[in-house]
Amino acid sequence: MPADYRLDSPHVGNLSDVPEEGPVAPNPRSPYYHHAAAAAASSSAFKAAASTSSLASASSSSRPPVGPRSSSGSHRPSLSRVTLEATPGTPRPAARSGSPTTLKEREKEKEGERSRSSRPEGKSSKSASAAQAQGDRTLQRYRVRHTPRLPHHKDVEPVPATLMYWSLAPVYGTLPNGVRAHSVTLVDNIAWVFGGCDERGCWRDVFCFNIETMQWTHPEMVGDIPPPCRAHTATLVDRRIIVFGGGEGPKYYNSLFILDTTTRRWLRLNFPEGTPLPPVRRAHTAVVYRGRLFVFGGGDGSEALNDLWAIDVNVPPERMRWEQLQTRGKVPKPRGYHTANLVGNVMVVVGGSDGKECFQDIWCLNLDTLVWSAVKLDATHRRLSHTATQVGSYLFIVGGHDGSQYVSDLLFFNLVSLNFEERQVLGMAPSPRGYHVAFLADSRMFVFGGFNGGEVYEDMHILDLAGAAYLPQVTSFRIDVE
Repeated sequence: MPADYRLDSPHVGNLSDVPEEGPVAPNPRSPYYHHAAAAAASSSAFKAAASTSSLASASSSSRPPVGPRSSSGSHRPSLSRVTLEATPGTPRPAARSGSPTTLKEREKEKEGERSRSSRPEGKSSKSASAAQAQGDRTLQRYRVRHTPRLPHHKDVEPVPATLMYWSLAPVYGTLPNGVRAHSVTLVDNIAWVFGGCDERGCWRDVFCFNIETMQWTHPEMVGDIPPPCRAHTATLVDRRIIVFGGGEGPKYYNSLFILDTTTRRWLRLNFPEGTPLPPVRRAHTAVVYRGRLFVFGGGDGSEALNDLWAIDVNVPPERMRWEQLQTRGKVPKPRGYHTANLVGNVMVVVGGSDGKECFQDIWCLNLDTLVWSAVKLDATHRRLSHTATQVGSYLFIVGGHDGSQYVSDLLFFNLVSLNFEERQVLGMAPSPRGYHVAFLADSRMFVFGGFNGGEVYEDMHILDLAGAAYLPQVTSFRIDVE
């Protein structure tokens, strides 16, 4: 086992040994890697415990300047522009004398000569220099790609139309840096990515990814913007994203924020004094069932948790109140960095860790009866910091850490038989990683970011589900393990 995940650690049971911390370096093999940003970032190392970091300042609402995609600060024109533009010295095709094209060109040339002759000397060069300087500052603020990078690669094998396959998304726009332990919430065709951390610290930015155009944008937020955080939860309720918990360095939160995706305004909820509040935590999970947000597990900085809290999110914010719920049956061990999916009225919990053990169990909690049940498995897989996405009657479990190393495999858990199955997947799978995010949109599953113990990723991968590749012959089902 690696040094950062010792089973004999003195911090047993507090999630401090979960393999997430440590200095990271840019990945030179990344398709989005650029030397200008790498050179600027190479002089700093990520310190998770730096509570005085300027990145954690609540007054900082955006990332610091990031260098342009290339060292020269210019963007390569698209292939169509290169093909259509005439090279210097190339004669213009001759047009017939007296044609409209020729007359218009002559008039434009005369107007250009008059404007050049009437312009004072020296002013043109100064204006051009000022414009160039302003353009450089604009380019250095964010990494902007004007044309998408096509996913063609010489090593990609041809894939039959009926098989699932991985590919790298041809993204463009204002690209976010690589992050880990962030969150993603899909609203219509826009994926909202919030928070997370990289080698420099935690962030409070919101980036939006359009799943149809593959364009990244960095919209401006207003209101009570949350502090920089990671390992929080972000849950969708009526076009509002509810963010709970998380932390940064040694800080842990139990605050609750609501982002209205229509107005892009943040709201922080303030609860009356004396009302019950869940303990601070991060690496927990949250699901919404019948208008209530259920929060399970995580860690508070001193120990792993297995408590269950709920809050009614269908009432106005000023009337929302927390309530701790008492469950029945054998309760799962305290854990964080697990996953939880709502399937009908059942919350399915997969894996996780308490800081000394990487779990291989799967649990089901009936949210109507609050009874826990353990799933009896034919085969087991240890996982923490993975993702689990419901696709039909399956959970697609991507990557994570197995207690000894980061993995890249894709596991298929059948929610009807309650066991793992094998499926063939082709293409270029994401490299081994954990602390990434995944979401389902139409017949595609997207995977963004993550961490492999030394590098933070900024790539976006797509698993094309190819229609009939995953759909079982089941139109409705229920989970019954009691």
